[in-house]
Amino acid sequence: MYFLQAPQVLELQTFTSMPEHFRRREPSVWAEANRGGQPTDSFLEGPVFDDAGNLYVSDIPFGRIFRIDASGEWTLVAEYDGEPNGMKFIDANTLLVTDYKNGLMRVDVRTGSVAPHLRRRNTESFKGVNDLVLDARGNVYFTDQGQSGLHDPSGRLYRLRPDGQLELLLSNVPSPNGVALSPDGKVLYLAVTRGNCIWRVPLLADGSVAKVGQFFTSYGPSGPDGLAVDALGRLLIANPGLGVVWVLNARAEPVVVVRGPAGASTTNIAFGGPDRSTLFVTDSTHGNVLTAELDAPGVELHRLNDESA
Repeated sequence: MYFLQAPQVLELQTFTSMPEHFRRREPSVWAEANRGGQPTDSFLEGPVFDDAGNLYVSDIPFGRIFRIDASGEWTLVAEYDGEPNGMKFIDANTLLVTDYKNGLMRVDVRTGSVAPHLRRRNTESFKGVNDLVLDARGNVYFTDQGQSGLHDPSGRLYRLRPDGQLELLLSNVPSPNGVALSPDGKVLYLAVTRGNCIWRVPLLADGSVAKVGQFFTSYGPSGPDGLAVDALGRLLIANPGLGVVWVLNARAEPVVVVRGPAGASTTNIAFGGPDRSTLFVTDSTHGNVLTAELDAPGVELHRLNDESA
């Protein structure tokens, strides 16, 4: 890549690590398929904050959801037969979870109870859902990644409307992963992991998409994963294969590179802290949560009841 100006480089610091008593020293079906059978005591994703400033993360291989308080203390909220990945709050106490094994699930963070939200489409199981984002009207956009890639570019992007109508927006994506919306809600950014790039998906007024294009091209062994957008409209991209988070301007030029420790797998990102300007990053393969201070807050995330509130 050629840049007119070199990006600022920031370093991620460790905020907290999964306590040893929560680490599982046992094989899992998920690790066998996705980690080449390597011992995997956890794999953290899906960071999201509640109204009280607690951070929630998912642990994919062992079907767990944790709450981490401001001091870095961990509490197990739920454990069930699933593979939870991306998470967003749909109200103050309910997480909507993209579960690779079960579809969309709801988790009550007060009780730890888990219930189906959308398991299948027209009796057809999903390939393996991955991440989600909500818009101001209560639409849920989510990716159905499965094991798709350049060899099988059949990953999908869906929109679930508040009335339950499910719409297939894209069906030709080689590994759709993280999703994020522009501040005005008119553009969806889609991480295409195996294509090592970001797609820009214009959302038209009639509900369709058109002129979908490639916005950013990365490099390395594993492409973009989780996404976020800040109040300046910049796109943040967690890139696990490089161990960094890109911060892109409107021209898709990296203006900041937030670098993790050597060997870090920077998979998912969320904004937190008192003014939402602290970046929190899951280092999935090490069971760590990393942080860095940025110069702009993240956009406020929508919930299902935004329009009626």
